[in-house]
Amino acid sequence: MSKKSSLKVVTDKNDKGNKKTNRPFSVEELKTFYKEMLTIRRFEEKAAQMYSAGLMGGFCHLYIGQEAVVTGIKAASKPENDYSITSYRCHAHAISCGVDPKQVMAELTGRSGGISKGKGGSMHMFDPEKGFFGGHGIVAAQIPLGTGLAFAAKYRGEDRVCVAYAGDGAMNGGQVYEAFNMAKLWDLPVLYIVENNRYGMGTSTARASGMNEFYKRGESFGIQGERVDGMDFFAVYYAAKRAMDHIRAGKGPFLLEMETYRYRGHSMSDPAKYRTKEEVEEMRGKHDPITNLAVILQEEYDISQDELKDWDKAIKETVKDAAEFAETSPEPDVSELWTDIVPADKGSK
Repeated sequence: MSKKSSLKVVTDKNDKGNKKTNRPFSVEELKTFYKEMLTIRRFEEKAAQMYSAGLMGGFCHLYIGQEAVVTGIKAASKPENDYSITSYRCHAHAISCGVDPKQVMAELTGRSGGISKGKGGSMHMFDPEKGFFGGHGIVAAQIPLGTGLAFAAKYRGEDRVCVAYAGDGAMNGGQVYEAFNMAKLWDLPVLYIVENNRYGMGTSTARASGMNEFYKRGESFGIQGERVDGMDFFAVYYAAKRAMDHIRAGKGPFLLEMETYRYRGHSMSDPAKYRTKEEVEEMRGKHDPITNLAVILQEEYDISQDELKDWDKAIKETVKDAAEFAETSPEPDVSELWTDIVPADKGSK
């Protein structure tokens, strides 16, 4: 990695070294967050296996390595109220919003039991009942849409924040800055998250962006921003909590750049030859969000290695069940082609 993209940990200013006594969660809550991250990891690993076996069509973008971002932000939000919208790397976001892994896996295989009835595939998950407004395949398209969701919440007087996720590659799209301007102009309740995994497809951010301090991209519009270690669950939580408090106080949008890392290629068709094996191994060995939280649970909360293994075994069974459900669900009926389509105005020519 270049010097520009080296990790810089940003934690709560009152968090004196993340000692156990300063953590805002009970051990049961931490167990839940750990299991959520591990579920996302095991789900994505299984999805990779199924894709390689020819059970999925189209593209498939995995979230392996980035689990602390969506989990930490969800921990700082109000899941029953807040909205989420993201890009095509969306399986983890759907699961984090409470969508059944069976529905997510069935969608990946194009089956009728999928979250979008098998018509959306990997990139177009959608469940508004869970506050999840998609997966979007068009790069950066979700940012103006998320801004619109925030506008609707403010217009209706609702206590909602829309969390709009985008990758580093999306941050050079023009519509992003039109949305920033509107969001600040009207002080909309939107939290913009840049999941900077260091590579837009196969190109390093250092080669693609003239200024790759993405947390500063909102400054010209008056939007505050922070850079955060996106591989650290607690750093993500504390930063998201500060941002949420800012937004809920009526001070307008906030931008967080999460410095994270994907272990796999951009998609399943990407061999990721643009980076070294040593770089990936260093991130896995020193910064893995799941491994590091496991260490905290063991050293500070007396969770045994056997307990961790039992959780992993149970999660693998859940993912296995999801895969079996996906493989046995029927394909959508041909009539499904005509559902969820907005008809043209009868009076139009």
